[in-house]
Amino acid sequence: MAVIPQDREDILNKRAFAHVATIGPRGEPQSSPVWIGWDGTHIKFSQTKTRQKYRNLQRDARISMSLHDPDQPYRYLEVRGEVVRVEDDQDDAFINSMAKKYLGEDTYPWARPGEERIVLYVEPRHCTKQ
Repeated sequence: MAVIPQDREDILNKRAFAHVATIGPRGEPQSSPVWIGWDGTHIKFSQTKTRQKYRNLQRDARISMSLHDPDQPYRYLEVRGEVVRVEDDQDDAFINSMAKKYLGEDTYPWARPGEERIVLYVEPRHCTKQ
């Protein structure tokens, strides 16, 4: 397992968006920005079970993400790894914590009735930085 460079770990705790790339059904890259959490071992992000990104990761767990420091945009971190765990987001606890981090709100404001939200855990395997 790759260790996040100590001099870039702070980016993971800021309000940095991670541009997450997965491999689509025809082998094409699929990328989108997500909010992320960091527990010291895994980078975590939220999805719903109906999204293409989740379907891509069910087929191939490899993932790449790039994040730039919101305070210094030319300072960045790229992480390549694998989704090693998927959990149901019980009571929307994780997405609500991300709404607090990114929006300053206690509750995720764009929840839709009946959506099944999950938390994906990424194990970093390779990192580059600038």
